[in-house]
Amino acid sequence: MIHVQPAAEQRQPFAAWAVAQTPKIRTVGPSTFAVPSVLFAEVPEAVLIGSRVDGHRYVSPLEDELTGVARAESFTPALAAEALPDVPAPSFGPGSPPLTEVPASSVGSDSVSLPESEAAGEDHQQGSDVAGGFDCPDCGRPFKSERGRDTHRRQVHSEG
Repeated sequence: MIHVQPAAEQRQPFAAWAVAQTPKIRTVGPSTFAVPSVLFAEVPEAVLIGSRVDGHRYVSPLEDELTGVARAESFTPALAAEALPDVPAPSFGPGSPPLTEVPASSVGSDSVSLPESEAAGEDHQQGSDVAGGFDCPDCGRPFKSERGRDTHRRQVHSEG
């Protein structure tokens, strides 16, 4: 059973529809009807607008058309790309330009600098300190387990 509590202005039209059904739809509260789920799709949209269905506000497609609900295709971006300042987009992939040095004025007194190898941007191969002997035959990357190596091969070196 679906509990429908019609909006105040729709109670009489909803009640008229409810008693016209065979068997009649009964009330379960002062203004709440117990509609069998098989009949719910047959309730006229006009009497459902503004109702509460199982404790939630009923939103009808007809109501959206009447009230002019905004849809995704009608949105415009808040800031157009032309209005943004000329800031280069960050790029962190292979072949991306190196990161620029941070000015000393923006570094706090409690900051710690990175070791020279990491600060220079050297590539650190993940898992390079792994001992286990499960190297990828395609790229040489070492793995702790055979399963890890096989998963890597399926995801990275799959044959399209």
